[in-house]
Amino acid sequence: MRAAMLREYLILPLLASYGAAYTISVAKSGGNSTTNLQYGVMEEEINHCAEGGLYAELIRNRAFQGSSLYPSNLDAWTALVTVEGKGKIGLTNEGFWGIDVRPQKYSGSFYVKGAYSGSFTASLESSTSGKTLASVDIKSKSVANKWVQHEFTLTPNTKASNVNNTFSLKFDASKASGGSLDLNLISLFPPTWNDRPNGLRVDLMQALSDLGPKFLRFPGGNNLEGETIDSRWKWNETIGPLTERPGRPTTWGYEETGGMGLVEYMEWCDDLGMEPILAVWSGLALNEDVVSEADLDVYVEDALNEIEFLTGSINTKYGALRAKYGHPKPWTLNYVEVGNEDNLNSGLASYTAYRFAAFNDAISKKYPHIQVLASTIDMTLPGTAGGDYHLYDIPDNFVKSFDLWDSYNDSHPILLGEIAATEYNNGVGIDWSDYTFSLYPWWIGSVAEAVFLIGAERNADKIIGTTYAPYLMNLDSYEWSPTMISFNADPDNTARSTSWHVYDLFNHNHMTDTLPATSEDAFGPLYYVSGLDKKTNSHIWKGAVYNSTADVPVSLTFESIKQGATADLTVLTAPDAYSMNAVGGSNIVNTKTITIKAGKSGAFSFSLPNLSVAVLTTN
Repeated sequence: MRAAMLREYLILPLLASYGAAYTISVAKSGGNSTTNLQYGVMEEEINHCAEGGLYAELIRNRAFQGSSLYPSNLDAWTALVTVEGKGKIGLTNEGFWGIDVRPQKYSGSFYVKGAYSGSFTASLESSTSGKTLASVDIKSKSVANKWVQHEFTLTPNTKASNVNNTFSLKFDASKASGGSLDLNLISLFPPTWNDRPNGLRVDLMQALSDLGPKFLRFPGGNNLEGETIDSRWKWNETIGPLTERPGRPTTWGYEETGGMGLVEYMEWCDDLGMEPILAVWSGLALNEDVVSEADLDVYVEDALNEIEFLTGSINTKYGALRAKYGHPKPWTLNYVEVGNEDNLNSGLASYTAYRFAAFNDAISKKYPHIQVLASTIDMTLPGTAGGDYHLYDIPDNFVKSFDLWDSYNDSHPILLGEIAATEYNNGVGIDWSDYTFSLYPWWIGSVAEAVFLIGAERNADKIIGTTYAPYLMNLDSYEWSPTMISFNADPDNTARSTSWHVYDLFNHNHMTDTLPATSEDAFGPLYYVSGLDKKTNSHIWKGAVYNSTADVPVSLTFESIKQGATADLTVLTAPDAYSMNAVGGSNIVNTKTITIKAGKSGAFSFSLPNLSVAVLTTN
């Protein structure tokens, strides 16, 4: 993408050339446990990643929800009218910038208020050809002065040529009392992951499942805080029947329905085997309104109630409510983060003075097993509390931060909650007042992230886990780029980014322990970490080459591995530094795996090209 233009901005101060091999010797013991460090997911509404994304609902603005910030409207809807109220009338919805139609079952429902003796027609139609792709008649059960739900299914026979399709709901006005009816909560779902009602989009969940994330930090960053105190994410308004979820204005320019709520997040964790990291609201809104110390107790109590809803027995007030909504078995919750980036927006003073302590003390007292995390490390962390570190930067600065955690000697654990190379190398870094982010992750940025992640794995005993952020982006409506996975209304167009491939490689080669490695060569342009997977008794070496003028030869020995042993070496490369995986495009990341044999003195010899990421695993 704009490679020629971008090249002039790329500064490579870390260029190096190597002829002789990196000789690396790995000891058989003496490292640290890495069982803490996991690769996870951070969910954020910033890019329609839930509404219009992971949440599989196809109808946009399905319940006409609104607020003082985003008043109720008819966005995405078009009225179908006739002269003098005779014949079929109704509404047409364009979906989230299109509706994917293919031969599969679509489950729909809608609510009607008003006396009506006719039938309704629900249909999927092509905007391009005008052809009806699927249609069904639904006999009316509606009555005056009461909302009545109607359910239906649509099963197209063929796949539409594109996503320029709409959903329509029609009725015969002549058979309606007064010639009109009230319609609301008009919903249509394709098949969902694990066939969960009110569930998640299959292709996006598949991309996540293939990655194998180990934790989910939710309900996102700024999405949690809200623009104002009243518009914060309120967990108790996202549970129960959809008719009882009022929705809320997000901080990203639209109203959300609340359809993907607290229970759906936990079911997401269940479906992918992820550890939930629950973020609770900390008393700070994005407009910089802060709850006073005298008024904070009610919000602390709300956080405790949320935890009880998730983990309490059915004999507790909120555990019983969870059971009522279909989950009698309590969930396990080991991590709670208080707020999001409370070091920003003038929030640090009140956070360190009283806000964090109030939540930390209350949660730790009632739930001593829970690891409480502060939303920053720009403070003195009390007791056993951990912190959350976020890094958005240019690739060169990611590489310079390779040894960031080497000197971190604090006993408080750290979550790397939001990590991404976002802006091209410019010799300085990101100017937050005037920045230009890449649309997608690009290869040199992904390699730089790999270098940083390798530095984190070298210190995995200090770090809980790490995740790219934000994670998902609807290309038709977004506020931030790049993201790990990009998509539009067509599931066939979903793009797994260059960074996805790096995380995929690292996450599927998990070390339980690091092992000390010695070399006469300093780090750069080759960066690496060595370790052991005790579950498979395999030795693992992870490496990345950043800005070398030539291939980097490596001679790698493990103290306990002898001549003749074999190992699998997987190397990721790309056509050039600016290569991207785009929505609707092909994957540009080249993944090559070969089996190599240890030679004299048990050395594995191989060579890595510039801007490559590699993992070697002994057999």
